Amino acid sequence: MRTRFVAIILCLTLAIFFGFGSPATAKDAKDLKIVYIPKNTGNPYFDSIINGFKKASEELGFTFTTTAPATAEATSQIPFIKTQMQRKVDVIAISPNSPDALNRVFKQAMDRGIKVVIVNSDIPGSEDYRHVAILPMDFEVTGSSQVELLGSVIDYKGEIAIVSATADAPDQNYWIEGMKKTLANDTKYKDMNLVSIVYGDDDPQKSLTETEALLTKYPNLRGIISPTTVGVAAAAQAVENAGRAPQTQVIGLGTPNQMRRFIKNKTVTKFALWSPYDEGYLAGYLSVGLALDQIKTEEGVTFEVPGLGQRTIGKNRIIITGPPTVFDINNIDEYNF
Repeated sequence: MRTRFVAIILCLTLAIFFGFGSPATAKDAKDLKIVYIPKNTGNPYFDSIINGFKKASEELGFTFTTTAPATAEATSQIPFIKTQMQRKVDVIAISPNSPDALNRVFKQAMDRGIKVVIVNSDIPGSEDYRHVAILPMDFEVTGSSQVELLGSVIDYKGEIAIVSATADAPDQNYWIEGMKKTLANDTKYKDMNLVSIVYGDDDPQKSLTETEALLTKYPNLRGIISPTTVGVAAAAQAVENAGRAPQTQVIGLGTPNQMRRFIKNKTVTKFALWSPYDEGYLAGYLSVGLALDQIKTEEGVTFEVPGLGQRTIGKNRIIITGPPTVFDINNIDEYNF
């Protein structure tokens, strides 16, 4: 009897030591490694997303790292993803530079049990290669809302151009298609003529150069839409340098801190953006929920994020962060990011 009792005690001791059947040793947020890979380094928009992730990591305790290529080519993120797979991270959150060039490496990560979370865009047509996507706003109306914003400052008439990021950027291309459809199908914009689309590759100097070329080629250019934080600041700089404001109006998606000077000196009348900080914060909480199997990737599933409230997983496993804010001279100083 005594021998049997000792054996039972020994088994229980080993079970506790190795964690067998012990709820106390179950994985929690503090055990998780989460990485975020933005499109490229040096972009203040993605820096704000990173800060949101950092805040979530401080609150939840997970280990957060970020890494990115220097340039935003379609395949430039692949070696970074592979490195994170070798690190055995639990979640790879990423703002992809291509809708399909990363599919193979995404599948490799998913096959290893790593959650793949797309942040700030999606990979249309390749949704099977990620678990969820977090969009900053409803992308179905991003393009049309940008056209309306520009129309409101140019009296809905004149030549317009678009300064985008890379030619492969899935989010940019989706928005541009929305802009084209709005211009073609809504009679409100019949007098707005899209004359050119150029790509600055989310590089400040190239975006500046491309905008300068637009201003030279189209002396009557009335407006520029740049749905990228790097591009809109570069376009504003080109217009300021050329002394073309207010003749040529620039709108787009930018951060208040980078655009404040252009608003104050009247180079730019208004621009828009959602909160990239909230995107990162939401992504941090969602990543933990996915990694711990506390949030299921099914349409209609809801979860809570402190300060943001309830969010719902929608069609194609998409989550919307929130509506954008339009910034102008009246509210620009209320924001600091």
